Amino acid sequence: MSTSTNSGDPYGPVTQWLAKLPKAELHLHIDGSLRAPRLLELAAKHTVPLPYKTVEEVEAAYNFQDLQSFLDLYYLGASVLRDADDFYLLMQDYLAVCRRQGIVHCEIMVEPQTYEPQGVALATVLEGFSRAIREAEEGWQQSVGLILSFLRHLPEADCLATLTAADPYREHFVAIGLASAEKDFPPANFQNLYRAAKERGYALTAHAGEEGPAAFIRDALSLLKVQRIDHGVRSVEDDALLTELASSRVPLTVCPLSNVRLCVYEHMAEHRILELLDRGLCVMVNSDDPAYFGGDLLENFAAMERDLGMTRDQGLQLVRNSFEAAFVADEKRRDFLAQLEKHLDDHPG
Repeated sequence: MSTSTNSGDPYGPVTQWLAKLPKAELHLHIDGSLRAPRLLELAAKHTVPLPYKTVEEVEAAYNFQDLQSFLDLYYLGASVLRDADDFYLLMQDYLAVCRRQGIVHCEIMVEPQTYEPQGVALATVLEGFSRAIREAEEGWQQSVGLILSFLRHLPEADCLATLTAADPYREHFVAIGLASAEKDFPPANFQNLYRAAKERGYALTAHAGEEGPAAFIRDALSLLKVQRIDHGVRSVEDDALLTELASSRVPLTVCPLSNVRLCVYEHMAEHRILELLDRGLCVMVNSDDPAYFGGDLLENFAAMERDLGMTRDQGLQLVRNSFEAAFVADEKRRDFLAQLEKHLDDHPG
């Protein structure tokens, strides 16, 4: 694990050290892990017309102007997923990344509404995912939690219908989430959805403060009662909010490469994640949609080391935060943290 699979640049010494640590990734859209070769393979399998013929043409389309330009390509890519074998391969590909990069626990967003235009049922999605997850659990003790994620550009009534349709599959999911275009679809629109999910016993998270303002983070906390914020980087615009987040330790699942690719920041050197960390917020690193944004978890760490001067102590705290923020039982959290401490004891210096 000495080179970045995306840029070919060597990992710096901090990232090389982090590569060997057990880690958690909590913000990953499974459709966003669909690599160009697999995308083209499945498009050919199902004769889905795409405006791209080669891997190079697909990757050339990754020059996004904003979140919406990314989402247009994202939903086009997801349209090639049609049967259980497709979903098996999609999940298998990502879990193989987890194994290579030392991600011992992952929480993966699954968005059934993305597949509805193609007539794909949730049962089909979960049939493929469950097979790959079972193999990874048995093969190398991979820990996986699925998040039932909703598309906020659709009406709340549609989201509630999807939540009800997921009732027979409740045991597959640890939480609900809220994704897709943010700025025109505030948290206030989804209060009934979150009340219904809480009654069903789901943990609660939501995207807020990516393209939307810091006020959306406040609303997600106060109106939706979320336990975790996905992204949350616009919190830097509200100093009082930063103080509250530091005090409460409400986690922010930050995605550095994503923020740069979607023009939240023009360059990684402008990113504020380490400032948030040093102020005591429970932030951690995630890859979001790695096929589209230039790298998996370690590539995000490598970019932070290269452009932000991330230290070993900062990297270690980010890893510890990832376990603190996970939607797992306290006993399992303690086991993960003990695994991390054992590695540190066994590999001093």
